[in-house]
Amino acid sequence: MWCLELLLPLLLIINDASCQWNVWVPRDISAMTNSCVVIPCTFMYPSGIRPYRGIHGIWYFGQPYPQLFPPVVFKSRTDVVHESYKGRTKLLGDLHQRNCTLLINNIGTEHSGRYYFRADLGGANMYTYPDYAELKVLDQPNIDVPEEIVSDESLELTCYAPDNCPDMTPEIQWMYTDYLPDPEFSSDYLEESNTAVLSNTLTFTPRPMHNGQLLGCRVYYPNTTLVYERLISLDIKYAPRSVWVNVSSEVMEGSSVTLHCEVDSNPPSRISWMFGDQELLWDTASNVSLSLDDVTPANEGIYTCVGNNGYGVMNTSLYLAVKYPPREPTVNNSMTVLEGTSLALHCSTQGSPAPTLTWLKDGELVGTITADELSVLEIMEITPQGDGQYRCLAENEHGRASSSLNITVEYAPVLLEESKCTVVREGVQCVCMATGNPEPTIEFYLPDLNITINETDGRYNFYTHTDGHTSTGMIKLREKGERVDNGGPAVNVHCSIYNMYGRESVLLELQQEKKYMMAVIVGTIGGVAVIAFIIAAVRYVGHNNKKENGNPRQDVVLENPALYYSAVKKDKQNLRKKVGEDGDYQPVGSMAGLERQELNYAALEFIGARPREGASGRGDDGSNYTEIKAK
Repeated sequence: MWCLELLLPLLLIINDASCQWNVWVPRDISAMTNSCVVIPCTFMYPSGIRPYRGIHGIWYFGQPYPQLFPPVVFKSRTDVVHESYKGRTKLLGDLHQRNCTLLINNIGTEHSGRYYFRADLGGANMYTYPDYAELKVLDQPNIDVPEEIVSDESLELTCYAPDNCPDMTPEIQWMYTDYLPDPEFSSDYLEESNTAVLSNTLTFTPRPMHNGQLLGCRVYYPNTTLVYERLISLDIKYAPRSVWVNVSSEVMEGSSVTLHCEVDSNPPSRISWMFGDQELLWDTASNVSLSLDDVTPANEGIYTCVGNNGYGVMNTSLYLAVKYPPREPTVNNSMTVLEGTSLALHCSTQGSPAPTLTWLKDGELVGTITADELSVLEIMEITPQGDGQYRCLAENEHGRASSSLNITVEYAPVLLEESKCTVVREGVQCVCMATGNPEPTIEFYLPDLNITINETDGRYNFYTHTDGHTSTGMIKLREKGERVDNGGPAVNVHCSIYNMYGRESVLLELQQEKKYMMAVIVGTIGGVAVIAFIIAAVRYVGHNNKKENGNPRQDVVLENPALYYSAVKKDKQNLRKKVGEDGDYQPVGSMAGLERQELNYAALEFIGARPREGASGRGDDGSNYTEIKAK
C-alpha cells in the first residue's frame, strides 16, 4: 500500500495555476476491529492563495459542515478531538506538501462511517472538501459464497482480510476442511485506490453428502492476540438423483390402478404426474401417488413422474396398457371425385391388443391386411369401376368393428354399343344409350332436315329414360317417298351425349331388324302357299264334279283363272292394310320403296282342260294336277 509515497509527488507535479479546491481520498476502505487503518489523502487549493501563518487541516466524522458540529477526528492546530478519537489519530502526511494522510489506531465498529478533510490556509481561506472516505470496520472476515452451490460442480470460496494497517499484516486460514475431497488453497493480494486486501481461495467439488456441513475462515495477526473467525454452513443444492415409479403394467378396461413415485433430491422436488403434455397431479414432497379409477382406453399411454427442485430435473416413465376391443374405425367421409383422381383412404381405430385392419370394396377384399391402428388404402387414377362402398374392418381377440364410406366417380359420357338405328316394320327406330356421371343428356340430330330432337321437342315420339348412371334416348321415324341413288333408304341420325365433363356426337348405324325381315320372308312364302292351296282346291272340286257327271277321265277347265288371282291379291292387300294400321308414324325419306319390297307374288297361268305335255298328269292317288309357273 505504500505506493502512496510515489503517488503524492505525481499529483503535485500535475498541479498548475488553474487548479481549484480539490481532494483525493479512497471512497471505500476497511479494517479489522482493534487494528489500525491508514486513510490516504491529498488535497489542492487555488495557486493564487498564499497560506497565512502556515497550512492547517481538520478531519471530520459524519458531516463536512462545521456549523453542524460534526465530531472532530483530528485537528492540526490543537489536540481537541472527539472523545472516541482521543489518543487514536495521527496525521502521517505533511500538510505543506498537500498530504493529509490520516492514521487511526485501535478502531472499533463505532468508527465506521464517512470521513471529510477541511483545509485551513489562514484567514478566510478555509474549505471543507465534499469528497469523503468511507471506512468499514469488520469484526469478522468476509467470505465470498456463491448464491447457489450445486453438487458435482467446482466450487470456489474466497475469504478476505483488509491490509490497511502498516504495523500489522494479517494471515488467513480455512477451518474444517479435512472432510472435503481434494481441497485446494490459493492466496492473492489486491491493491486498489491505495487500499489493500488479502484473500485466500478454497476450491473443491462438493457432493450431496456435504450439504449442511460447516466451513470456517480464520484471520489473525501474528504476534498479537487478534483473531477473527467466520463460519458458514454449506447449502449444497443437487438435482433429483433418482425417481422411482411402478413398473409398466396392463389392466382391463373398467378396473382401478395406483401409480407411485418417489424422488431423492435436495431441496424436496416438485413432483408432477404427467400424461402426455397434461399435468394430472403435483405436490412438493418426497413421494406422490396417482390413483386412476374405472380406467378406459383413454387412460392408456405413457405416464411420467417428473421431479424438479430448481437445480435439476429428472423423470421416469411407465406405460399403462388398457385391454379393450376395437372401437369403431374412423374413415374418410364419403366423397365424389373425378375419374383419374388419386385417393388415399385412411382408417384408424383404437384397440388393445392392436387390431388388424382390412379394406373391403362391395364385400370384396382390396389392399392388404394391416396389423396396426392405422391403414391407408391408396387408389391411383380411379376409374368408374372404382365407384362403390369401401368398408374398413377392425378385429382383435376382444371383438370387431367396422366403418364404411361411399366413393362416387364422376366421368365424361361414354356411348354404349347398343346405340343404333334399326329398320322395323313401322319405319326406323333409333336408340342411343350412354353412361356417365352425372348422367348424360341425350339429343338426336337429323342433318338431312337440320332438326335437333331433345326432351323439349315432342316430335318423333322422343323418349328418354335414366337408370343410375345410364341414360337411354329413343326416337321413331317413318319415311316415305324418297330413295337414294343405290335404292336403299336414306336415314342419317346423329346422337349427341353430354354432361359437365364432356360431349360426344356419333352417327348411328342403320341395321335391319331380324324379326321384321323374317316376317317379310315368311309372308312371301305364305302367300305363294295360299295361292297353291286355292288352285289345288279348285282342281279337287272340278275333279269331283266330273266324277258326278259320269266323265271321270275329263279334266276340269278353269274358265276364269284371273278371278282366283284377283281374290288372292285382294286378300293380300287387305292383310297389308291391316298391318299398316298398327301404328301411327310420320313418313320420312324414301321408306315407300320398302313397302314395294315387302311381298313378291307370282303371276299364275292356268292351262285349260287340255293338259300340256309334261305339265300335267295324274298323281299316285289318281288326282289330276296342273303345273304352276312364275313369270
